[in-house]
Amino acid sequence: MLESGVQTGPTVRRPNVFSGPYLDRAAHLRKDSAFLDAALRDPATLLVPVWQSRSLVRRVPAGFGAALLEFGDALGGMVQPAEYVLLGHFHGRTVFAAEFSDESTLTLPPETGFEDLRLTGAALPQDEAGLLAYARAMVLWRGRHRHCGTCGAATSSESAGHVMKCSNPSCGAEHFPRLDPAVIVLVSDGERALLGRQASWPAGRYSTIAGFVEPGESLEDAVAREVLEETGVSVHEVSYHSSQPWPFPSSLMIGFMALASADAAIRTDDELEDARWFTREEVAAGVPGLPPPQSVSYRLIEEWYDAGAAVPLAATPGVKQWGSGR
Repeated sequence: MLESGVQTGPTVRRPNVFSGPYLDRAAHLRKDSAFLDAALRDPATLLVPVWQSRSLVRRVPAGFGAALLEFGDALGGMVQPAEYVLLGHFHGRTVFAAEFSDESTLTLPPETGFEDLRLTGAALPQDEAGLLAYARAMVLWRGRHRHCGTCGAATSSESAGHVMKCSNPSCGAEHFPRLDPAVIVLVSDGERALLGRQASWPAGRYSTIAGFVEPGESLEDAVAREVLEETGVSVHEVSYHSSQPWPFPSSLMIGFMALASADAAIRTDDELEDARWFTREEVAAGVPGLPPPQSVSYRLIEEWYDAGAAVPLAATPGVKQWGSGR
């Protein structure tokens, strides 16, 4: 509450990269065959192409932009209609996604190329990053469900690419897009943050503790279990921070903050090569290489850091980040 007596509302955080209200998904049109037929014939319809799990982007002065193709650019007939996935309406235009097995079948606009979205996501406009992530996730899901998980028969696409239905009449199972929920947590004792690293990472890289939620487990229970299993530290006061779609390939990262006792000793398991407590002074000096800014793990570290630092993390010159010159 402010000194004037005016009560403030809850803090509104900016959306994480790959999230936000970037698209009207138009779910009610997925079974509208007349709409779909017209949209696939409309030269103004947009396409998000995916090739080898990479997204088409163009270089712009500020970084990258999504390279969306128009159906009028000789795209009609290049992909079977059943292979297109309706994403929805993007800035008033219908947009589909499709996977291309051969990059040479596309005539790419100048200054464009297929890039890994993990590397370019933070340099894209927020809405375009979300659109490309959605397209990537849908294409990868469809590619992994070409056969029924119940009986093994081939599946066919329905509902504009959002259902893969078993072709076996005696089965007929419908398979829908799935997400793998994973918790990710910044553990702090107030003055220090608990970060860990995997042996496969380049030297100096550290991140927040994370792991997949198991069946029959709440998110809060998963946080406590993962931290205890990987570091030996018991946490309390677990609180939700934010979530992030992470289509690499199909995760939903659910971010938390948690507190631990200042005297908590660390022991690592076989998943982590090392885990340790870092002070804000060490982070500012670049001792741990931090995750890239497009990740929710960075956002968690940033919020902890900024709560006790005179200069925000994003403006601290000595900070090191993965995949950047900092």
